[in-house]
Amino acid sequence: MKAQSRALAARIGNIRLVILDVDGVLTDGRLYYGADGEEFKVFNALDGHGIKMLADSGVAVAIISGRSSKALRKRATELGIAHLMMGVGDKAQAYQKLLKKLHLTTDVVASIGDDIVDLPILLHCGFSAAVPDAPEDVTSRVDFVTSRAGGAGAVREFCEVIMRTQGTYRLALKRYIG
Repeated sequence: MKAQSRALAARIGNIRLVILDVDGVLTDGRLYYGADGEEFKVFNALDGHGIKMLADSGVAVAIISGRSSKALRKRATELGIAHLMMGVGDKAQAYQKLLKKLHLTTDVVASIGDDIVDLPILLHCGFSAAVPDAPEDVTSRVDFVTSRAGGAGAVREFCEVIMRTQGTYRLALKRYIG
């Protein structure tokens, strides 16, 4: 294993909190509106189960999103995500507030995003990732780019990378295969 790979694995091994963006990460980034202005979001079940497995492995999960929606609140509740920050105008400020609340340092945080508004978190965490269709200004600055697109299993892939590196994925899998 290369020294750079070992160093990244060591950083991933320390992760205790994962922060997710929503539009373009948990969803495909498209915005759907009904005739009355109601916003609709489509979430991927694979991502949801990845989040649940990660949380069960002892890693907390948070969402910091620039947009607010009832659909997101419902999905976060279904997944047991206790730290939901919606309608955030300044992601750096929200990130620092969350770290302070949870008594965590940046080195134990992982985050995945899809656009330059996510860089204030991505550039200041222990393990950063982006979806493949993120702008080059984002993909060139993160530790990992998922092979799967936002809303199509990118979050599941990200969760599995963390769990496999931390050695918790096999235990999660064992629950299903005995």
